[in-house]
Amino acid sequence: MTTPVCTSASNAAAPPTQMLPYPSFSSYMRARQPVLLRTARSLTGNPSDAEDLLQTALTKTYVAWERIEDHRALDGYVRRALLNTRTSQWRKRKVDEFACDELPEPEPVPGGDDPAELQALRDAMWRAIMRLPARQRAMVVLRYYEDLSEVQTAEVLGVSVGTVKSAVSRALRKLRDDAELGLVRN
Repeated sequence: MTTPVCTSASNAAAPPTQMLPYPSFSSYMRARQPVLLRTARSLTGNPSDAEDLLQTALTKTYVAWERIEDHRALDGYVRRALLNTRTSQWRKRKVDEFACDELPEPEPVPGGDDPAELQALRDAMWRAIMRLPARQRAMVVLRYYEDLSEVQTAEVLGVSVGTVKSAVSRALRKLRDDAELGLVRN
């Protein structure tokens, strides 16, 4: 009678936990949550909605944790989950949001380094980005706020590089022509 013996070949199939960049879901979440929350905030424009979106995407990631083969590509996986979840939310939402007029801001004094002016420009930029169509907004956020290349953006969104280039070009043209941004920049 022979006794089964564990060989090194059978151990080679399972990667050691120490070699994974994130051995557990909780370590990944602790390390990457601020960056992912910033991405979610970029997609929603609202801190509360961003936290909900991130929680939903991380829940989906947790459920699929064991099935994810390459843990080095987790950020791309979670970004894709964020985009897919946000897209589903856009499709399902009821039309109960109404645009309202805002009080006009006083004319800014030229200076450049005034923190209030810089914040006004950031706020105006976010409002302008939030007015872009969802697809263009996602591409602009990934390209310029997440600092992904055109190729990486195309991979995350599952589109061609040419689609990213043309959509980002159209979005930037819309931002350049935005009347509110023109008032803040001048």
